[in-house]
Amino acid sequence: MKGRTVLVTGAGTGIGAACARRLAGEGSQLVLVGRRREPLEAVARETGGLVLTGDAANSGDWTRFIPAIVERFGGLDGVLANAGGHGLGSATETSEEDWQTAMRANLDSAFHTARACLPLLIDRRGAMVLMASIAALAAGENVCGYTTAKHALIGLTRSLARDYGPQGVRVNAICPGWVRTPMADAEMQPLMDQHGESLDAAYARVTADVPLRRAANPEEIASACRFLLSDDASIITGATLVADGGSSIVDVPTLAFGRL
Repeated sequence: MKGRTVLVTGAGTGIGAACARRLAGEGSQLVLVGRRREPLEAVARETGGLVLTGDAANSGDWTRFIPAIVERFGGLDGVLANAGGHGLGSATETSEEDWQTAMRANLDSAFHTARACLPLLIDRRGAMVLMASIAALAAGENVCGYTTAKHALIGLTRSLARDYGPQGVRVNAICPGWVRTPMADAEMQPLMDQHGESLDAAYARVTADVPLRRAANPEEIASACRFLLSDDASIITGATLVADGGSSIVDVPTLAFGRL
């Protein structure tokens, strides 16, 4: 990855920040995109990346971003569409506004990132990774908007891979399970409140049936992203890499037998 220019959305915290640090450590030049300047600048102090503040789901912001990228780096070799958000509630509990927010944060952000960056990736026969989730493969309880948007990201990945492969662009998706990030920490709070337990105990509870019995750390997901962006994955496109500690392979109806 040395000498390559990679754009990361949602780069200020969590998985995005871990990916930025990993890529910078291997000599990549970074474009750090996000809505909050302070976290982005904190990452940039470590990585030397170009900070671009705005909404990845806003096509107007990309009209500002792309010229700045070309002026600074001349183009792009890789893109990690990592920006995302929540989409909580069942269908009947999800308002029209909540639905649109979930689609915008998780799907529109990836689409607008891809559409804006593809001309630069075509020029350099680059690679793109979309950050999906195991919610792209199965449905959790009361997360209708999030589940639907993440499922759609797999379709977007395959469409992009099919259409732009002939021009040398590879596009893949990553599906993490639980990852210990600030957003996931906040999702543990109801369990902590209900059971009067620590954050570590809450993570242990949600991964009790995961084969590896733990959540990932952001650096582990960064390693997977680095692989898909690199020449080590030169023949891989349109693929979905599951990084969930094995949770998606568990046969849920047999869990009761394991507790006998």
